[in-house]
Amino acid sequence: MGKKIISFLSDGILSGIFLCVGCCVSMSVESKPLGAFLFSLGLCAIIVFKFGLFTGKAGYMAVKPLSYVPEVVLTFIGNATGAAIGGFLLNLTRFGTTLSEKAAAITATKFADSPLSIFVLAVFCGILMFTAVDGNKRATEKGDFVMSLFIVVLPVMVFILCGFNHCIADTCYFFISKCANASQAAVYFLCAVLGNAAGCMSVPMVKKLSLNKLF
Repeated sequence: MGKKIISFLSDGILSGIFLCVGCCVSMSVESKPLGAFLFSLGLCAIIVFKFGLFTGKAGYMAVKPLSYVPEVVLTFIGNATGAAIGGFLLNLTRFGTTLSEKAAAITATKFADSPLSIFVLAVFCGILMFTAVDGNKRATEKGDFVMSLFIVVLPVMVFILCGFNHCIADTCYFFISKCANASQAAVYFLCAVLGNAAGCMSVPMVKKLSLNKLF
């Protein structure tokens, strides 16, 4: 059990750090579409190296036993820890101030949103993230390399360009911003986490009603 806990946490931490890299490059380029495309490096690395991401695992809570839930919780804790580490390290660099200011502007907009809006935007992001992770798995099993790549990159680009809420990516922005707007953070992250989980789980839950079974 102890080794499993360490494994889930360590993989989660690495995912958080990789998403910080994605946030960094997304804020470092002028072109929003290019930034969204480059951000997808984070999820691609997470999938290839089999790290653990909350939004990559939460969806399977709908089809797995309750004993699976602690894995998702530990992964989330690892993700948040990795985001904190990545944000702290980026702020030690020569472009830390610039990144911090940009991240603070992003979190200010997100945190000022209404709870319902935060939740709904997170639901859509969750749907896209489940599509990316499960879609990649299915495309890889079929040996379809092109689809396995596009099914990861496109959902990431869409959620960023649409402004949907990803609780782990937003945790990265929060720590890169040096915890700016902290007084509004609790409500935001509660709604975002619940929305992401609901969105991720909605796909397999609804698909189970279909005659074309996948789960």
